[in-house]
Amino acid sequence: MKITWKPVDQHGAISSKQSRELPDSAFAFPGKRKEPLTDASHVRNALARFDQTHDVSDAERDQAFANIMAAARHYDIEVAESDWRQLGKRPHTPNPAQGGRGSRS
Repeated sequence: MKITWKPVDQHGAISSKQSRELPDSAFAFPGKRKEPLTDASHVRNALARFDQTHDVSDAERDQAFANIMAAARHYDIEVAESDWRQLGKRPHTPNPAQGGRGSRS
């Protein structure tokens, strides 16, 4: 799967105006412009919400997961999952926003 994600110089909270100005390559789902991957927090959020993304095909999910993995490597985030099908309501990758632990307790 070809990675389309490229880092951008946009960190922290993103307004809807800022989101519209981001290139398609800043998103996990570039064709749908869903799940921006502009910093480590957004990458973790994209992992946590992956199963909540609707109206996308399995091919788009393959693309999005490849993009998320590239962004995770860039932002030095360890991802336990090796396939998007492993993501869901109980992801294995720890999310510090959830108290610093994964949901596998």
